[in-house]
Amino acid sequence: MLSLDNFYKARYVLNEVVRKTYLVHASKINPDVDVYLKPECLQRTGSFKIRGAYFKISQLSDQEKAKGVVACSAGNHAQGVALGATAMGVKSLICLPAGAPISKVEATKRLGAEVCLVPGVYDDAYQKAIELRDQKGYTFVHPFNDENVIAGQGTIGLELLDQLPDLDAVVVPVGGGGLISGVAFALKSLNPKVKVYGVQAEGAPSMAKSLKDGKVECLPSVSTIADGIAVKEPGDLTFSICQKYVDGIVTVNEDEICAAILRLIESEKMVSEGAGAASVAAVMFNKVPVKGKKTVCIVSGGNIDVTILNRIINRGLAKSGRLCTLDMELDDQPGRLVSVCSVIAQLGANITGVHHDRSANRQKVNSCILRVSMETKNEKHIEEIIKALNSKGLNVHQIL
Repeated sequence: MLSLDNFYKARYVLNEVVRKTYLVHASKINPDVDVYLKPECLQRTGSFKIRGAYFKISQLSDQEKAKGVVACSAGNHAQGVALGATAMGVKSLICLPAGAPISKVEATKRLGAEVCLVPGVYDDAYQKAIELRDQKGYTFVHPFNDENVIAGQGTIGLELLDQLPDLDAVVVPVGGGGLISGVAFALKSLNPKVKVYGVQAEGAPSMAKSLKDGKVECLPSVSTIADGIAVKEPGDLTFSICQKYVDGIVTVNEDEICAAILRLIESEKMVSEGAGAASVAAVMFNKVPVKGKKTVCIVSGGNIDVTILNRIINRGLAKSGRLCTLDMELDDQPGRLVSVCSVIAQLGANITGVHHDRSANRQKVNSCILRVSMETKNEKHIEEIIKALNSKGLNVHQIL
């Protein structure tokens, strides 16, 4: 059973290890919500995971430490275990999904761990780690379904009450449920009035589905850019804690996550990975009932793969109406392209690409398909452009 005393013990142990992540008031996230960010993306190793991993390893016996530890992770827990084990002179072996971002794999190695890449997703890496535990006698450091790991993550809840005593709600990214279990237990034990909401990716709603069905469910597969919360099955311990202490779990789609990453970069100068931005996405797009509430979004990690950052930003721009691509059929005559571009320019959009296709399927023989990509201000601006082009007799379709 969880004990609040253990949470305070974890805070004492972690005091000299973790960074103090102070709240950031973020008024531009949602004008109807008093939003604060808990930037665990600025934590050592770039994620909150150092808290649970370090505390778990610190509580092992000398015999267990001598044999070493094994863990599985999409990346962030791996780095937490690696740092904690190395700091205490303990050997660590980390099983990672083969598709984990290279940046996370290399960071784990730099922190002193041995890495074993496993084909598949997190759950496949988990099975391999259990196999190695049984073969070699390592202690398995579970990323979420462990009382000491949960206590370590729950120190965030203790900090929130110190930093913002009158908070109304906390929004937490959810994968296996370790973070939200610790935060919810700490907050509800000390102030039951605080609401705790979880957020999962639409492509990996394992905890949301489990809570809905009233039992732990295992998804057949998961798919999301938020690799840090791409978990097929929550833990039985975290599930039972969420059942008792969490006020609700919602999902956000890929475009909403991308838009949240972009908003954090532009408005708060803060780099978040997909999992970390999920909580912000839920508040941005009004997925949780926090209007008018003093709300903390936990930005759980910042270890985003820079090789996909450009694609994510473009998706975020499209979701927020800042990028737009329109298709239209027009007569293949001199001057028609100029007239279309003139309408767009007069309304203040910036054309970034034009594709003129005579071979595409079209209604009239002597017509062509014109595809125009442009930078726009917002959704209303796009609507104005489409309306103006329609008034010129063009049949316009937005494809991005």
